[in-house]
Amino acid sequence: MKFLTFIATLVLIWTIGLFAFADRVRGFTPAPEPARADAIVALTGPSAERVNASIRLLEQGKGKRVLISGVNREVRRQELRALTPGSNRLFNCCVDLGFEAEDTIGNAQEIAAWAEAKNYDSLIVVTSDYHMPRALTEIRAAAPGIELTPYAVETPSLDNSRWWKAAVTARRMTLEYMKYLAALARAMVGGIDRPTTDEPVAEKAA
Repeated sequence: MKFLTFIATLVLIWTIGLFAFADRVRGFTPAPEPARADAIVALTGPSAERVNASIRLLEQGKGKRVLISGVNREVRRQELRALTPGSNRLFNCCVDLGFEAEDTIGNAQEIAAWAEAKNYDSLIVVTSDYHMPRALTEIRAAAPGIELTPYAVETPSLDNSRWWKAAVTARRMTLEYMKYLAALARAMVGGIDRPTTDEPVAEKAA
């Protein structure tokens, strides 16, 4: 009986968490006007809107440069340029393409390395609303010292308080919630393993 009560409690907590997560996702849009940051990063996804939004922010002077992370290796720069808004001059001078990332963890690592190389301390993060919580968690874990400002692209099918009634939206929200929980777990473990400033890092054996 105690075991069943324990399982029921876990299911209840998980369900409450799912609905809280969904409310957070829906709260990301419409995205407010972001303050200026050092740069802008866009995580590629199922549509071009994430990339387009990042280029519009660049045109508005919200950052010095844009990194488009997770670009397909077969896509050429001129092909991507043809699909994005803005001037050729701005795209050619101020947009970097990242081809290494294959998932959100890879995006975070690619973004962290790029920001460190450019000496950036603040970033505007552009991705879909449902993907934003996980993206922020992974980027913070990879680059804990960088200030992140979310700029979410709306997913029309999720802009509904009854998202759980449709199989497609319920599946997407639930799957993303599970991935988000996994990202949180990884971040917590990484935070525990990371040495503090008061603890010297052990030197490698010669």
